[in-house]
Amino acid sequence: MGRYVLQKIGYALLTLFGVVTVIFMLFAMLPDDPAKMMLGQNQNAEQVAMVKKKYGLDKSIGTQYLLYLNDLSPISFHSKTEGDYTFLAPNKYTALKLFSFGNVTTVLKFPYLRESFQKSGKKVSTVIAETLPNTFILAISSITIAMFLGVLLGIISVLFKDGWIDKTIQLVSTFGMSVPSFFSAIIFAWFFGFLLNEYTGLNMTGSLYEVDDFGEGKYIQWKNLILPAVVLGIRPLAVVSQLMRNSLLEVLNQDYIRTAKAKGLSMPQIIRKHALKNALNPVVTAISGWFASMLAGAVFVEFIFGWNGIGKEIVDALNKSDLPIIMGTVLVIATLFIIINIFVDIIYGLLDPKISR
Repeated sequence: MGRYVLQKIGYALLTLFGVVTVIFMLFAMLPDDPAKMMLGQNQNAEQVAMVKKKYGLDKSIGTQYLLYLNDLSPISFHSKTEGDYTFLAPNKYTALKLFSFGNVTTVLKFPYLRESFQKSGKKVSTVIAETLPNTFILAISSITIAMFLGVLLGIISVLFKDGWIDKTIQLVSTFGMSVPSFFSAIIFAWFFGFLLNEYTGLNMTGSLYEVDDFGEGKYIQWKNLILPAVVLGIRPLAVVSQLMRNSLLEVLNQDYIRTAKAKGLSMPQIIRKHALKNALNPVVTAISGWFASMLAGAVFVEFIFGWNGIGKEIVDALNKSDLPIIMGTVLVIATLFIIINIFVDIIYGLLDPKISR
């Protein structure tokens, strides 16, 4: 099992290295000059040169790539010369010095995702720390809705197999899987947040935290979570209901279920006591994958509902050409996706020893 875990961690590190390389190369090949994009129209040659030196943009692509890896690596090397890009400035790096040789200091640090172009030099890690928790809350709420309602609808479909209720649930599930999240978000915001606002009390837009009318403090507005959570949960809900139905029908054909029927147990009792637990395995598998993808899929949903999460931050950064925030958020989402999938693989290895051999 230990070898299996190490192998998975090795694959994860190689995948992460590939992701970092692809992200850097994609943005390095942009035709626009990042320094000029940052300064906008109010620029001159001297200002452009200063920005390029500050962000290491005056160096070759190969050197910039090595500097980017050095910034992201937990163990990195830094110059002792003040003014160099890799100088260990306390306002730039949070690091613990390990040892020095010559003009180079080796440190243990948190990955440095650089600074925002548009937020007055605010660290990208700070921006992500402020928005990622909101996205987690939205994703967890969505997956909870999808899991609860999906399992329930799957069971109802089995109880009324081939009836009009079963066919209606399958039709709605198919429609839910095919409709893009951004389209559902627009429809839900308009219908429940605008047309029926008088009855629902829900707003078209709004984040988890809102400022009171006097601007004196923030407060949590839980009702703003309802619409984006439901919209983001529609597609996984449709998948879960279909998987639950198919898995439950397969389990109900097993011999031990026939024995339970012969003992006189009703179908609801058989499902609750015997079949449900075994039928949930493929559902749990699907949910683990959907939770990771929700972090990326929340981009348009957050933007449409004005939910202050990492998805909305990505859209804002794209509109402002804030490259460090775009690169940092994409890298964080990719890292979380890899970690979650590796964690699920390890859990499977623990549950089924044949997989880890």
